[in-house]
Amino acid sequence: MRHTYKKLIYALIFLNATVLGISSAFAQKTTITGTVRDAVTKETLPYVSIFFNDTKIGTQTDIDGNFKISTLENYNKLKFNYVGYEVLYKNVIVGQTQKLDILLKSNAQSLNEVTILAGKKVRYSNKNNPAVELIRQVIEHKDENQPKSYQTVSYKEYEKMLFSMSNISEKFKNKRIFKNYQFLFQEQDSTLIGGKNLLPVYIQEKLSNRYLSFSPDKSKTIVLGEKQVEFDNRYIDNQGMKAYFDRMYQNINIYDNNISVMSNDFLSPIANAAPTFYKFFITDTLKNISPNVIELSFTPRNKGDMLFEGKIYITMDGNYAVQRASFGVNKNINLNFVRGMQIDLDFDKNTDKRYYLSKSNLVADFGINKNKGLGFTGERSVTYKDYQTNISIPDSIFTGKNLEVLSGANKRSDDFWSQNRLDTISKNQLKIYNNIDTLQNLPSFKRTMQIVTLLFAGYQNLGPYEIGPVNTFYSFNNVEGLRLRLGGRTTPELSKRYYFENYAAYGFKDEKWKFFLSATYSLNNKSIYQFPQNYIRASFQRDTKIPGQELQFVQEDNFLLSFKRGVNDMLLYNDFYRIDYVKEFENHFSYTLGLKKWSQTPAGGLYYVDALDNSNINKLTTTELSLGLRFAKNEKFYQGKIYRTPIIDRFPIFNLRYTAGIKGFLGGEYNYHNIMGSMDKRFYLSQLGYSDVRLEGGYITGKLPFPLLAIHRANQTYAYQLNSYNLMNFLEFVSDHYVSVNIDHNFNGFFLNKIPLIRSLKLREIISFKAIYGGLRDENNPEKTTTGLYKMPLYENGLQRTYSLSKTPYIEGSVGLGNIFKLIRLDLVKRFNYLNHPEVSEWGIRTRVKLDF
Repeated sequence: MRHTYKKLIYALIFLNATVLGISSAFAQKTTITGTVRDAVTKETLPYVSIFFNDTKIGTQTDIDGNFKISTLENYNKLKFNYVGYEVLYKNVIVGQTQKLDILLKSNAQSLNEVTILAGKKVRYSNKNNPAVELIRQVIEHKDENQPKSYQTVSYKEYEKMLFSMSNISEKFKNKRIFKNYQFLFQEQDSTLIGGKNLLPVYIQEKLSNRYLSFSPDKSKTIVLGEKQVEFDNRYIDNQGMKAYFDRMYQNINIYDNNISVMSNDFLSPIANAAPTFYKFFITDTLKNISPNVIELSFTPRNKGDMLFEGKIYITMDGNYAVQRASFGVNKNINLNFVRGMQIDLDFDKNTDKRYYLSKSNLVADFGINKNKGLGFTGERSVTYKDYQTNISIPDSIFTGKNLEVLSGANKRSDDFWSQNRLDTISKNQLKIYNNIDTLQNLPSFKRTMQIVTLLFAGYQNLGPYEIGPVNTFYSFNNVEGLRLRLGGRTTPELSKRYYFENYAAYGFKDEKWKFFLSATYSLNNKSIYQFPQNYIRASFQRDTKIPGQELQFVQEDNFLLSFKRGVNDMLLYNDFYRIDYVKEFENHFSYTLGLKKWSQTPAGGLYYVDALDNSNINKLTTTELSLGLRFAKNEKFYQGKIYRTPIIDRFPIFNLRYTAGIKGFLGGEYNYHNIMGSMDKRFYLSQLGYSDVRLEGGYITGKLPFPLLAIHRANQTYAYQLNSYNLMNFLEFVSDHYVSVNIDHNFNGFFLNKIPLIRSLKLREIISFKAIYGGLRDENNPEKTTTGLYKMPLYENGLQRTYSLSKTPYIEGSVGLGNIFKLIRLDLVKRFNYLNHPEVSEWGIRTRVKLDF
């Protein structure tokens, strides 16, 4: 029976081909590559326009004059068009791959003067270059052609975002693992970005009204409707994924000096500094439209820099406005995982004869291998309609939050979307919503997601309870020896109000049990891991901690952090009794209130010795009340199983924390006040990369032993830690007042991109500088005061282990290479002072794993 169906299918294909007059039953691809040169000088010609016959299927030569074009249609002729040269038509063989060497003849009638320098390549120069003069006119008129030139602007905005697995081979598609998933696959023209076979995994739509006022500056976005594929929250943070995509695919304003794409800042081709970094060429004049438009092609002077290449079309009506733009990135750019990128911008003429952006489309193809193999393709298109300028907008529109989502916006009917979309949507795209819903109900998919969650998030979901994180199950240190741990927590399947978390651990050397138990009540009936948080938690923890070690996004008993340099024999056995209240607001302001009783017992090589009578102190107990304030404007993050991973942007993050120690309450032994503030911000420096800057300061009042002072963040592991001092030893410095600065700058390969051979490695230069200035008042210095204080710790040989900072700040810096194998950062770290301390190193090599574009 199956063979009968096959014969029937082949017969239908043959019959269809015969009716259409096609000689073969299957279309064959025609692919042409080659180089275009000047017929006399033999110099290559950049940005020659190439089209099949008189169709819109075309391409252009690159900066070296090379081109590649292909089609599945039966076109047998190529058209080559370049300003100042005669149009050339060239016959090609349909259905074959072929290579052409094209020679274009200059058209003397179209040029006032032709100067030929045989055998010598003309050096590009900005001086007396009409293309550069034109782009400078565009730059000069930028402010006049932007929305901010009006008093008010309003418009409708429709956004559509798609993500698909791409470049899927037939062999991969037909694997047995995809037997039940064939309904997911879709096909497109194989010449498009992403290849022939796609597997769509995500779609998102949003319809908004936008209002802008520039005197004074005000803005308001009212979301009328939004719709997206919803994955099971047990496996994927839908809001975090949406925030990450929004950060990667931001609105594109070509008039800005820098355009943010893929979390990187690219210099706009009409930025103020564009003539310094780009080469410009006038490649065509379009006289069949009014006003006349000049086609201006541009390319990076250095192909590895964060720059675009493509074409912009400039109106010759005195406005020098961008009428259309089409550009991407050079194949040699120092940008990870991006196989191809295409940005298209269309502008429409307003009633005042100026131009506004009517549609933008960004398509990017990603893959581990930049040349072949499975990858992902993302596309974001934004359509603008009902553009109005200098109209009266009531003040009431701008009241409240800048972003307002109408009630029910995420529950709009299919009829609403079909009537209100500002752009077309294909049937295949609409199928994605139902296809993903169907996919998530397949048992095989659920099993796959459980395995993926276990590998990447570290938790095994068992319904109302999940076990993890797995990377804490095994670790070791000098005090506990081999340490085994097992724990987990409840999920929203048990309750959306009540959450419980626990673990138990055992050290085989110290033969002690450690454990943790917490109970949390959600006050807003949402998951406590979902923004905005609003919960109260009570917890008890008995466990160890290294004094002075502060980690980001990892836990201290992570197996990989068991490997440390130098002497590492200090631990604290801690008992924490805590009650915490957390409240977050939609504007990303948050506060925390806390009550904590903390009993700490020194262990290993750490001893608490009374400075007055040299007696050993077995336990130190404090009771603290705390208030924490945090503001992170426009913050975005991906909510993982344990931590929020921030999606770093240019907005600063402010923290302020006040802690009061209360003597006599719940066994507290000291009165004190501790205030700490910090500011974190990323500064984008265009082609010079970006700097991550952290400023921090603290002040502690009261007479206190060293364990209650500020123990500065040290790192004795071999991993490079951004917010720690990587050549400082644990508990090496303590202070009761301090200020610090931490600068980590990434040049994004700006210098290495210009060195032959080296640039092919796509390495990126990194420098860092860290300094902390602080000290101890006499009342907290055991060398000056003995009553009520502890002696500073010593090594076993009697040498001092812990110090206060003197009049000289502690300073360390590093130079490093990032993007090694697209994944690894390697730093050579230098410690500049306090080198007379025992067990310290002046130099060290540290590494960090970071996946980035």
